Amino acid sequence: MTKIYMDNVSGTPMHPKVIEAITPFLKEGFGNPSNLHQFGRATSEAIQTARGQTANLINAKPNEVIFTSSGTEANNFAIKGILAAHKKKGNHIITSEIEHFSILNPLKSLEKSGYSVTYLPVDKYGMVNPDDVKKAITPATALVSIMYANGEIGTIEPVKELGAIMREKGVFFHTDAVAAAGNIPIDVKEANVDALSMSANQFCGPPGIGALYLREGVRILPFMEGGVQEGGRRAGTENIPGIVGMGKAAELAKSEMTQRMDKVQNLRDQLREGILKKINHVYINGHSTDRLPGNLSLCIEYIEGESVLLFLDMQGIAISSGSACTSRSLKASHVIMATGVDAALAQGTILFSLGINNSANDVTYVMEKLPPVVERLREMSPLYHQKQKGN
Repeated sequence: MTKIYMDNVSGTPMHPKVIEAITPFLKEGFGNPSNLHQFGRATSEAIQTARGQTANLINAKPNEVIFTSSGTEANNFAIKGILAAHKKKGNHIITSEIEHFSILNPLKSLEKSGYSVTYLPVDKYGMVNPDDVKKAITPATALVSIMYANGEIGTIEPVKELGAIMREKGVFFHTDAVAAAGNIPIDVKEANVDALSMSANQFCGPPGIGALYLREGVRILPFMEGGVQEGGRRAGTENIPGIVGMGKAAELAKSEMTQRMDKVQNLRDQLREGILKKINHVYINGHSTDRLPGNLSLCIEYIEGESVLLFLDMQGIAISSGSACTSRSLKASHVIMATGVDAALAQGTILFSLGINNSANDVTYVMEKLPPVVERLREMSPLYHQKQKGN
């Protein structure tokens, strides 16, 4: 059976060169990097190489990269750690309504412990207005966390403009760049960010490994305690294969960035044009131009996105109906709802997230299978029949 994977926002297949880089450390890389013998020195050197490769991806210094278990941990670490280290700065936090739950849920917990959080709205494209951020800042504002790009709808936020505002106001700025890092160019210096989260499995690296960029000079309190790993900022024996894999994936993403972006964007555009031509009552989510190159988020009227997902899966096509963290909840995405989409229409959301392993043949196959699925589901929809009678 044909198998086509278009759910790269949930996790990308590992690059063959990443697997090649990891393999020796699965066999022989068992030395603890904290030890001074030759086995420990070998793994310690491998970590430092990977740290440099990861830092280079976002134009950071190697000592500004802290390896974590995931993007979720990096987000939690950034928010809780920076606030804990700067309690005197204030108890006010600013974020947006479309953040990932690894931002929103920690903030809910912080609200229970006395912090105040402002949740800023977005426009119909999912874009945060920098003026809204500027107006929301108070003398008590300690941290602003606005994502770099939204993985569900693809919109890239005005991070550089936001960073300039925060630098002017003296407020710490964190950005969740899990969906962006390795997929679009990022320069932490130009963006004026103090902290940035990323995850290796978003750019053909291994799962279970992420990183937090922390600008040199910004204090943070660790919530993983016990040892002196990661400069004393995150205790625990390092995930050597994961770190090596992330470093190699970052190196490849940096060198192949333009080529990858051109390829997936062209495929995405072909898929979008084909869908809009063959299926009616389809609405594109997110910004038309300021968006991730492989992201195509759609609302298809009169059907449910989960049904499309399941029918396409039977045809060998893997897509998403939104965030992987909410795909089993059968609820309309908070991201889609925040852009003003009607609740009924939001239920028809599907997400194609293309990657470097996709091809024009994949797009052709999807276009063969998707229209009949939509037609079949609409035949079972009372709302669609009412619409047809009305016309």
